[in-house]
Amino acid sequence: MREEIRVEITRSERVSALAYPATGRDRTGITLILGHGAGAGQTSGFTVNLATELAARGADAVTFNFLYMERGRRVPDSNEKLEACYRAVVETIGNHEKFGRNALVLGGKSMGGRIASQIAAGDAADLAGLVLLGYPLHPPGQAEKLRVKHLSNIKVPMLFVQGSRDAFGTPEELEPFLKKLKSGVMLYVVEGGDHSFKVPKRSSVTQEEVYQAVYEQIAAWLRTNIAR
Repeated sequence: MREEIRVEITRSERVSALAYPATGRDRTGITLILGHGAGAGQTSGFTVNLATELAARGADAVTFNFLYMERGRRVPDSNEKLEACYRAVVETIGNHEKFGRNALVLGGKSMGGRIASQIAAGDAADLAGLVLLGYPLHPPGQAEKLRVKHLSNIKVPMLFVQGSRDAFGTPEELEPFLKKLKSGVMLYVVEGGDHSFKVPKRSSVTQEEVYQAVYEQIAAWLRTNIAR
């Protein structure tokens, strides 16, 4: 059963986080914190299913709302505020009695993953890895506005899950930058998937099969690269 956790950002600002404890006997000793994308909060179907499925595969999953989403606004906060919120969640979970001793992995969907990577590029001594789903390499139609400069400062293993039709950056666009990184990097391609990993109806696999494959890939990567 998921647990609600209140996260204090400042004395007057708080957001909600939801913890999905690992189930079953095969637990990994990993806590994966997942930030949501710009347009959908932690209670979106994608985020809830992702956290639930990863918990079922042995990882403690934690989701949260960025401050603007918590307040019901549509426009994301400034980069500085987004990072401050994510850092507050990391600190709260790191001190939590149930999750504080686990290996810590950050990540998220699109914007949430980007903010996680920016935190990892800074002072993140206790971080064990990153899981980035639909990394927003650039805004759609603006391939020149790259978001890669900070990636070279990341020292932990990274998993990128990218749809082959992602308008925010295809795997082919990502690969040249990933090859330059010194930390261990894996790129999992969702064939036919868009930014949300949705495949065309004519695809030979169902949408649910696509999502299940993504969950399995993340769980396998966590066990191979992070589990103690």
